[in-house]
Amino acid sequence: MKALFLFLIVTTTISAQTHQKIYDIIDSISVERLREDVKILTEFGTRNTFSDTVSTTRGIGAARRWIKNEFDTISKDCDNCLNVFYQKDFVTKAGNHRVPHDAWVVNVVAIQKGTKYPNRYIIMSGDIDSRASETMDFTTDAPGANDNASGMAGAIEAARVLSKYEFESSIIYVGLSGEEQGLFGGAGLAKYAKDEGWDIIGILNNDMIGNIEGVDGVIDNRTFRIFSEPVPPTETEPQRKARRFYGGEVDGISRQLARYIHKTVKTYMPEMNPMMVYRLDRFGRGGHHRPFNDLGFPGIRIMEAHENYTQQHQNIRTEKGINYGDTFEHVNFGYTKKLTAVNAINMASLASAPPAPTTVAIGGIVEPSAKLKWNAVDDAKGYKIYWRDTTSPTWDHSRYVENVTEFTLKGIVIDNFYFGIAAVGENGFESVVVFPNEIMR
Repeated sequence: MKALFLFLIVTTTISAQTHQKIYDIIDSISVERLREDVKILTEFGTRNTFSDTVSTTRGIGAARRWIKNEFDTISKDCDNCLNVFYQKDFVTKAGNHRVPHDAWVVNVVAIQKGTKYPNRYIIMSGDIDSRASETMDFTTDAPGANDNASGMAGAIEAARVLSKYEFESSIIYVGLSGEEQGLFGGAGLAKYAKDEGWDIIGILNNDMIGNIEGVDGVIDNRTFRIFSEPVPPTETEPQRKARRFYGGEVDGISRQLARYIHKTVKTYMPEMNPMMVYRLDRFGRGGHHRPFNDLGFPGIRIMEAHENYTQQHQNIRTEKGINYGDTFEHVNFGYTKKLTAVNAINMASLASAPPAPTTVAIGGIVEPSAKLKWNAVDDAKGYKIYWRDTTSPTWDHSRYVENVTEFTLKGIVIDNFYFGIAAVGENGFESVVVFPNEIMR
């Protein structure tokens, strides 16, 4: 009985643990800096990917040089803790109906290297480029305040705050170009990551995080959406067949990342309402996490819950009393701060956690129990066994265990639940949950 009592105390302590530094990170996000950065980005006139690259005051070239300078300045303030560079790919007009002329698509990348797992990366992205009503129009003013100076400013502000800390895994803050013309920037960086052998925990794509008043009339400064696809497009035929019998159609790596974000936000920002959307992106539309998903990396999109389409992809004008255009005055910076904090605390949590198990096996057919077995993770103090009803969107039950890599949940019928395993570090931070990928015979 004494041993059981001690186990329960350990379980309760670790499962309920929160971290002061996560609250400090939330408090450190600055509304004023976000407002200032969005204002500067809108003043480049247009940031269309194919706009002026020579001017010091107008066009995509001036915008990306300013972003790089911001990252460089942040790096100087943290003893050169960021590796800042341009990553670029050449796109041609031939065969691309949204490309008016050949050009370099240039991303601005800032890497904060991890102390223990430097090749493991969590990425926060915002889009540099903007557009007017016509995608091919690269001269008309397109301030792109919400779409997507808000996401870009969020990535810069997250770098300012998180660069004050050290993390076990690496964090990347990036401005991606060419989103409006075909997700070129994301595709280029995803390929670069694959070629470099990066182990990507996930990409948090931020695209429009500043609007609270929807075209539907709803005003809401607490709800935001997390888009995630159900299973990776790289899934093999044997994996697809296994899903048919063992489940997992809503448990791909991107969906687990979405659940992780949901849990972290409900723990540290309970006033917020994270809304998981079981879809790759908005209906028939795309975002810069998709190219990463295409190569088998986990990635999600974070964005406002209520869009105003009169302020997206519109020339600045007034028609029938409606002001069209994505202009500065429409951005709610208190809301942008909240969603920037959502990103920052999840990157901090993931970068502080040990790696997730790579192999999780499950068994228990025709038995009144569920058996789980997983590989040992270096630096993991213990593991969280999670389970939930098959219709639940979130992991609702858990049990903490130490010094084992195999465990039987007695009295829990395997048929009625889904299961997963997360690694827990000495500091209490958890990895993403891993859904079983092997069957115990």
